[in-house]
Amino acid sequence: MNWQAWFSIEWQQVLGISLSVTGFYFCLILFTRIVGLRSFSKLSSYDFAMTIAIGSILASTILSDSPSLLQGLLAVSLLFILQMMVSMVRRKFKPIKSLIDNQPIILMAHGEYFWDNLKEANLSTSDVQEVLRKNGIKSKCEVFAVIMETTADMSVIKNNEVTPDWSLFNDVRDSERLMNPAKKIENSHNQASQ
Repeated sequence: MNWQAWFSIEWQQVLGISLSVTGFYFCLILFTRIVGLRSFSKLSSYDFAMTIAIGSILASTILSDSPSLLQGLLAVSLLFILQMMVSMVRRKFKPIKSLIDNQPIILMAHGEYFWDNLKEANLSTSDVQEVLRKNGIKSKCEVFAVIMETTADMSVIKNNEVTPDWSLFNDVRDSERLMNPAKKIENSHNQASQ
């Protein structure tokens, strides 16, 4: 291995990297101000994919001659424009929103697993148990619900004395099973025995 080449850098490379980083930095601030805070959110799977794509373009533009800074900025600006258009379409046309976004699903409620939803999400009970432990849950009876969100994050909602605001669960698939624990438990036992 050529150690000298490994640790060396020429002044032209320093200048090129410095200009690329500076240009990208200020353009990302500008794009984020124009498009909004959603630009780097993780509210949906396509938001997450956009963040990864921008990081990849940023890395390849800054550390190599190709693509050029202008090519990288063009690619990033097109991603921002596409994200803005998709976000507008999602807000205005509900049927298209359901085609683009995943729907949150219940993995566990009232201490019982939803076996059909676990299977669909390709998760095991140990995956859910890990999330429960990370949230300080010591017993399944503490759990009102575990919901896999559209970003694949898991939300753990604890039982408490407050009556749930059911409107918070309108977009969650099988949310009616939260309201009727007896129906849910019956369905869970049927799934487990199959």
